Amino acid sequence: MNFETSIASDNDLLEPRDADRTKRNRNRIILAVVIAIAAIAAAYFFFGGSGASDGAAGADKQSQAQTVTVVAPGRETIARSISATGTLAARRDIPVGVVGEGGQVLRVFVDEGDWVQQGQVLASIERSVQSQQIIGQEAQINAARADLQLAQNELDRAMQLVSRGFISKADVDRKTATRDSARARVGIAEAQLKELRARTARLDIRAPVGGYILERNVEPGQTVTQGSGTLFRMAQGGELELQAQLGEAELAALSVGAPATVTPVGTDQQFTGTIWQIAPTINAQSRQGIARVSLPFSPALKPGGFASVQIKAGAVTAAILPESAIQNDRDGSFVYIVDKSNKVKRRNVKTGIVTQKGIAISEGLDGTERVVLFAGGFLNPDETVTPKLAKSVAPEAAR
Repeated sequence: MNFETSIASDNDLLEPRDADRTKRNRNRIILAVVIAIAAIAAAYFFFGGSGASDGAAGADKQSQAQTVTVVAPGRETIARSISATGTLAARRDIPVGVVGEGGQVLRVFVDEGDWVQQGQVLASIERSVQSQQIIGQEAQINAARADLQLAQNELDRAMQLVSRGFISKADVDRKTATRDSARARVGIAEAQLKELRARTARLDIRAPVGGYILERNVEPGQTVTQGSGTLFRMAQGGELELQAQLGEAELAALSVGAPATVTPVGTDQQFTGTIWQIAPTINAQSRQGIARVSLPFSPALKPGGFASVQIKAGAVTAAILPESAIQNDRDGSFVYIVDKSNKVKRRNVKTGIVTQKGIAISEGLDGTERVVLFAGGFLNPDETVTPKLAKSVAPEAAR
């Protein structure tokens, strides 16, 4: 028989009722000990260890704060650029029409896309009637000159006879008047001939200036008059322009001479020009005005076409932030900054121009702040965070 099994425990010697009472007493003792230990720990925490516990709680709270990436943007000087669209046109659009009385067009000497010199004949009009009138007027001049010569000869003879007393002084005066009248008729006839020749010359439609032919609206055989409208349109000197449509604020930021880059629609070609005129008025309906950008001639620049333009409007100094750092609500644009206590603060800002590096902040930041870069939508004002400074942010990474 095993010795261990032969020894009975004390509990086995007790009756069941006494065993339950003993177990309850033991549990009470254990509970009392636990309560006493808890009371001692609470007293120590309250009286002796409150400073240490506060520090521990603060450290624990700080350890639980979310980590946010912040950036100190600084301030940069950036070139301000204004984007716009507009229509290509001739800088000086010269309409050419009928100057004289008109008639039937015999020949047209130029076509669209031709270069012409000042005074060059563009088209000629039939002039058979005018030619006959010139011939008749030339005959009138010859007859008037013959009369003048006869009157002059008679006057010369009279002057020789008056000294001998054969002709009176009155006769000499009459012959002098006759000679002067004949001379005047010659002058009138010559003036009329010049007028006829000038009218005939106006039947040639000539280029008033040198330049580039944009339109041709006449064909041989066509009858034209002064009411026929524009027969040719020219770009004086071939100079072109872009008529850029801009708002009032944008126009106010521009000045004559500002450089611009023009890109016609449908092409990747870029053309460099300058603003040569800013409209003095604003359209009352669209609230826009026109800035005229002068351009050199190029076959790729077609008047009437559409183009975009980037105009350099000086430089500004501002903080630049990526798009991810800027929030928006009904009160406008804002960012979250982290103060010296690592608490989040809202800062209202005004955005400016968009650059390759980000968006310029024209108002609200001096560049020294620690601005929350990402996840601003998950933060609340006065929230404690753990800031992590970003050295640099690429524009692509911020999107």
